[in-house]
Amino acid sequence: MTSERQRAAARKNIKKAAAVAKKKRTIAHLPKKTRTALAKQANKVKREKAAKRS
Repeated sequence: MTSERQRAAARKNIKKAAAVAKKKRTIAHLPKKTRTALAKQANKVKREKAAKRS
């Protein structure tokens, strides 16, 4: 069983992590060419998965 203090610390850590992730936005700071390539790859995987499902 977690103590109230541990739960409060966990909530604080989650908030901190979310804030950092929002600030970093690693993918958004990549070069346009790289982002495009990533998106194309993601779409390809998405299409393949959809084809398997149907």
